[in-house]
Amino acid sequence: MSGVATHGAKASRPASGPVSLRDSPHARLYPLAFDEAEITGGMWGERREVNRRRLLPGAVGHLESSGNFDNLRAAAGQGSEPFRGPVFMDSDVYKWLEAVGWELGRHPDPELADQADRAIALIATAQQEDGYLNSYYQVNRPGEPFSNLAQDHELYCAGHLIQAAVAHSRALGDDRLVEIAERFVELIDATFRVAGRPGTPGHPEVETALVELYRLTGRRRHLELAAYFIDQRGHRLLGPGHYGPSYYQDHVPVREAREVTGHAVRALYLAAGVTDLYLETGEPALMDVMQAQWEDMVGGKTYLTGGLGAHHRDEAFGDRYELPPDRCYGETCAAIASIMWNWRMLLATGEGAFADLLERTLYNAFLVGLSCDGEAFAYVNPLQVREDHRDPVERGARRQPWYRVACCPPNVMRLLASLEYYLATADEGGVQLHQYAPGRLASDCPQAGRVALQIDTEYPWQGQVAVRVSDSPSAPWELALRIPGWSPSAELTVNGESVAVEQRAGYVTLRRAWRPGDEVILALDMTPRVLTPHPRIDAVRGCAALERGPLVYCIEQADLAAGVSVDDVRLDAAAPITEQPISDPVPGSVALRAGAVHDPAPRDPGAWPYLATNVVGPDGSSPAEPSPMSLTAIPYAFWGNRTPGPMRVWIPLAE
Repeated sequence: MSGVATHGAKASRPASGPVSLRDSPHARLYPLAFDEAEITGGMWGERREVNRRRLLPGAVGHLESSGNFDNLRAAAGQGSEPFRGPVFMDSDVYKWLEAVGWELGRHPDPELADQADRAIALIATAQQEDGYLNSYYQVNRPGEPFSNLAQDHELYCAGHLIQAAVAHSRALGDDRLVEIAERFVELIDATFRVAGRPGTPGHPEVETALVELYRLTGRRRHLELAAYFIDQRGHRLLGPGHYGPSYYQDHVPVREAREVTGHAVRALYLAAGVTDLYLETGEPALMDVMQAQWEDMVGGKTYLTGGLGAHHRDEAFGDRYELPPDRCYGETCAAIASIMWNWRMLLATGEGAFADLLERTLYNAFLVGLSCDGEAFAYVNPLQVREDHRDPVERGARRQPWYRVACCPPNVMRLLASLEYYLATADEGGVQLHQYAPGRLASDCPQAGRVALQIDTEYPWQGQVAVRVSDSPSAPWELALRIPGWSPSAELTVNGESVAVEQRAGYVTLRRAWRPGDEVILALDMTPRVLTPHPRIDAVRGCAALERGPLVYCIEQADLAAGVSVDDVRLDAAAPITEQPISDPVPGSVALRAGAVHDPAPRDPGAWPYLATNVVGPDGSSPAEPSPMSLTAIPYAFWGNRTPGPMRVWIPLAE
């Protein structure tokens, strides 16, 4: 596939955020350096302020009350409390520390820094002399490390420790966690790769982390260990367990796995690691299977929101077109894993399709995972909640302040804290804008010189994006702007003069000798859209959904009149759709008004729920005629923030 143009030999670039490709000869695009990107406002600016002021400080209390810190204290010999929580409790501390590292790099905060210092000191004390570090094993099963790779998440926790170390090193120049992580990795390497011991993580994550540790330190053994774990996969070392080896992505070797299968988070963390390995080695077989898996995922296993995981039982992908909206698991962590994988695929290929899916996932499947007030998180994100829905088993279709299995909350924090790194890239000849938010960007283009841009936009509520050149060399360079796949048309002006929009792989590229003060304005078509599903998605056949810009919309009970149930509304797809500014639940957001009918179904909970439509009743009566009405749809990401109640994305169509 041919993506955004690249120019000449790759020059070494400064280290960036979660992914740094300073010396990769196989990347098409390069993330900006740590201090070269900033989000200055808008919706994402507000979410990041919530993260900085509320989520990160508040997480300390949850990590204390849930036992995460106590487990590490027990491992350090500072307490005698029994281990509390699931086996992966340490990873929540590491994800929080990663988020804190990125955040402190931008906004010094003495109190938050002190909390991080205490956590790092505790982790250092808990680490054993041989480098081993995992509080579950140190407290509950001393002397039995790496004895249950399928279930006990030691390597998964190690991966998150590494990523926290990378954040503190790149953002703060603080290598305390790097020293801890490298001691643990040295032990892991000696235990497995050097000794030739078969083994691979039951929950992938350490693979992508090890590649990043290699990028940070230059020590090739970290890259070789990541490759070792990837090569070990597919030899049925982990199963069968409850759900079979495909649940662990251990049913076939990685280079033969052309479908996404099993636990969604595991599958996509592994894919991120495999893509990272490709970016460093350039092995064609790795990119070949990554392209095949991505196409399999997008071609019938991804929800409209970008959500992933059709099964509650095993949090896993289903069959192609098995996408029930009411049983969608759509775990927030799976959305984050998808964003991370799509980012790496974009860097590897320059293809706008990966930025499109990243955007869809970011604005819908990820954004829904945090309440508007920042007080609660979602673990499960269905596309339909029925009127009589109850939550007796699953982790809830309602947001909660924290979870016993708290993987999602600190994962949300670390993505929000590093979000600016997913907006733009550079190559030898210029800068590429992939996601649109108010902000400032800068980059040193090897062929031209220092480039700085100011971006002003009310995206996603408005489709206009203004890009102003604030610094530019005299030599020509290229500015590439993504035209999202959802926009049927786009208009472009440079200094007020219209420019033809000629796309290549989802981007329009402008090359010229820019001057400070030059302004590019991109206007995207935000006309609301009615979407219908593939006819093989049986669960939503005969339904339609509404979208505007990057946002998927839903209807919920809070916007319907008394006596009208979400379950009895039918969409009139032929009626006009209008836009309506709203202030609740999010000020400045846009709702959609659409035509519909109210078609109440019989409501007798004790009655046989199947009707023979070809049999006339004894009195010759017919059902009541549906009554016309209008409905209000709000962005799916904001549902459930006013009053509890049913919701649906896919709306049955009126006949």
